[in-house]
This record gives sequence, structure tokens and C-alpha cells, in this order.
Amino acid sequence: MTPHPAPQARGVALFDVDGTLVDTNYLHTLTWWMALRQHGHTVPMARIHRAVGMGADRLLDAVLGAERSTGDDEAIAGAHATLYATWFDTLAPFDGAAELLRATAARGWRVVLASSASEEEVAAVRTRLGADDVIDAATSSADVTATKPAPDLVRAALDKVGADPEDAVLVGDTVWDVEAAGRAGVPCVGLLTGGTSRRELEDAGAVVVHEDALTLLRHLDSGPLARPPR
Repeated sequence: MTPHPAPQARGVALFDVDGTLVDTNYLHTLTWWMALRQHGHTVPMARIHRAVGMGADRLLDAVLGAERSTGDDEAIAGAHATLYATWFDTLAPFDGAAELLRATAARGWRVVLASSASEEEVAAVRTRLGADDVIDAATSSADVTATKPAPDLVRAALDKVGADPEDAVLVGDTVWDVEAAGRAGVPCVGLLTGGTSRRELEDAGAVVVHEDALTLLRHLDSGPLARPPR
């Protein structure tokens, strides 16, 4: 008799990358600021930081205004990508990030990285995380046309493993993560490591907020990621 494979767990844990697993939000702020200055725009870093977590198109709308001429957008985004790539070899995962992914997988969740970064950026982050043994899938900018806070990225991450929203939880660090998850019907756990306040994440709809990946790891069995649906 041919043995039947064990049924695959339905639960999917979606993890935002920048600011959630890897300490990159302020690097993105700096390199966007530099890219904007290269094209004649001096924008306060605080305004840029508030928009980090959106895709490039929405970020530029947020910091320069949606009514602007968009003729330089591609060049600005390209400059940001080039500047940010110089940091690839020094990207730093947060304490406990890889362990969090492994502990989540050990509880029966399928682990998916939900990112709208370029394929090169996602590859660089995965190298620095060193947890590919428990990552089932990952998204990149190639998988979406509408970026956060639109729900498309969350849906694309679910599609990667054939999952439904009711079987998923997303972990993120910005209000854009929380809003995108909510629009896709997925609860979101918030982390403070991206520089967004607890109150803002809670007001956006985060079901629980932790200080960082390590704190979430320590409380894994008392929150939404304790046990996946089967």
C-alpha cells in the first residue's frame, strides 16, 4: 500500500520584512532622502519615515504630493534602489528574528515573507536572516501592482501557498502593514521596531503589539501565533 502524505497545515504566518525582521526602516529613510535630494527635492526625514512601508509610488505621493509631475519618479526610485543596495552586506536582522521564524514553523505554521521590495532586496535580506530552512515562500515587487496599504501584497503572499485569509496572521511594523492586512481580512500583530508607536498600530487595528521580534518570540504561545488552524 502506498502511504498517503500527511495533510499540510492550513495556517500561514505572513511576515513583513523591513522594520519587522530586519532593521532597515531608517536606512530606507536615509536613502530615500538622498535620492530625493539628487533630484532637487529636500524633504524632512520625518516625513519620509512616516511613509516607509508603502511601495515607491505611494511613498513618493506621500512625501511630494499626489498632484506633482511624476516624470522623475522612476529615476528617484532607481536612485533609492542603488543607494540602498550599498547596505546589503551589512543589513542587520533584529535579535530573535530567525528564531521567531523557526519557532513559528515548529508550531505548524507555514512561513511566508510578505515584501514588496525588489527580488534583489528580498534575496539580500534572506541571506542575512539565514532562515531559509523554514521559509515556505516569499513575495517581491514582481508579485504586486498596487502596494500597501492596498491588500494586494497580503493576497499575493496567501496565493503563494494557496491559503485563505481566515487561516493567516501577518506580523508587521507599520500602519500600512496593519491596514493592508485588515483589507485582506487577515489579523495583524504589530511590532515597534519600525518606529511606529503602539497607539498608532493599535488604532490601525493591530490585534496585539509587541516591542520587537524577540518579545513576540517569548510570548508566542499566548497570542495569535500559538497554534495554527488545521
